[in-house]
Amino acid sequence: MDTLLLDSEDVDVNAQMGDVVRAVEEAFAAYEDGRTLMPAKSYVDLPKYNGDFRSMPAYMAAEDWDAAGVKWVNVHPDNPEKFDLPTVLGTMIYSDPETAVPLAIMDGTELTMKRTGAAAAVATDHLAVENATSLGIVGAGVQSYTQLDAIAQVRDIQTVVVSDVRDEAVERFVEVYGDEFDVQRGEIRDAAHCDVVSTVTPVEEPIVQAADVGEHTHVNAMGADAEGKHELANELLLDATVVIDDFEQCTHSGEVNVPWSQGVMDEDDIYGEIGEIVTGVKDGRTSADGVTVFDSTGLAIQDVAAAHVVYEHAFENDNGTAFELIQT
Repeated sequence: MDTLLLDSEDVDVNAQMGDVVRAVEEAFAAYEDGRTLMPAKSYVDLPKYNGDFRSMPAYMAAEDWDAAGVKWVNVHPDNPEKFDLPTVLGTMIYSDPETAVPLAIMDGTELTMKRTGAAAAVATDHLAVENATSLGIVGAGVQSYTQLDAIAQVRDIQTVVVSDVRDEAVERFVEVYGDEFDVQRGEIRDAAHCDVVSTVTPVEEPIVQAADVGEHTHVNAMGADAEGKHELANELLLDATVVIDDFEQCTHSGEVNVPWSQGVMDEDDIYGEIGEIVTGVKDGRTSADGVTVFDSTGLAIQDVAAAHVVYEHAFENDNGTAFELIQT
C-alpha cells in the first residue's frame, strides 16, 4: 500500500479551514468522551542550540472514522536569523490504526498552524459573544494568519486590530488581509479591547493586563506552549472565566503554568476543559458581559483530526506524491 507524501502546499490546499474547525471540535468531544488515547507531550530540550523537540502521539475514534498519528515538532527561536528557517518545523505521520500502515507523511508546520487556528475558533464559537465583529491579534507572526482565517469561520469579523513590535510584520499582515477586512494597527490595549483577541507571542513576562481587555472580550491565549511562557497578567486570569484544553498540559506549559507553579492559581480558578463545553457538560458563554480566556497548549488529537481532513481531501484534489514505503 502506498504512502502519500504531502508538502506544505498540499496541506494548505487540503485543509480547508471550515473542515478543520469541525474536525478539531470533534476531537475535543472525543477527548471528553474517552474516545482518544493521548500520552503526554514529551520534550527533548536542546540548550546547546536554544531549542527543543516535542513528540506528540495520539489515537482518536470519531463517530465515522478513527486514526492515529504522531507529530515531531520543534521550537528553535534562532532559526530565522541564523539559518533563514522557520522557528517551528514539524512532520506528521498519519497512520491506519488497524494495520499500522503509515497512510501519509505530511508537513506538520502548516498542519500545526491550521489546527491551532481551528482550536481558537472552536473556543471562540462557544465563549465569545454571538455578535462579535472585531478581532485583536497580539503578535503578527505566522500563527496570526490562521487565527483570523479560523475565527472568521465562526464569527462575522469585520475589523481586525493588529499589535506587534515589528513594523514589517504588521505591514505584511495588512497587505494580506487589507482587502478583505478593515485591518488597523494598534497598541496591545487596542487589540485586547476587541470582542475577541488572540495572543500569539513567545513572551515570558505578561504583556496583556486586566485593564487592557473589554468588558466582554474573549481571549484566546495561544502563545504559551512551554514552561515559563506567560502572556496574560495574573489579575486578568483570576478575574476571567478560564477554559483550558488539557489540565496536565496547561498547568505544565500553558498560559496558566506560571501562576499555577507560584500558587497564585489553583483548580478553583479554572472553569473547565473545552471538551466539557463542546459536549454540553458545562455551559459556554451565558452572559453578554464577562471576560473569558481559552488556554490552548495544542493537543495531539487536534493534529490527528486535521491530518484526517488533509488525507481525505488529497484524493479529491489529486495531490501528494505516492511512494512505496512498505514493500509487500
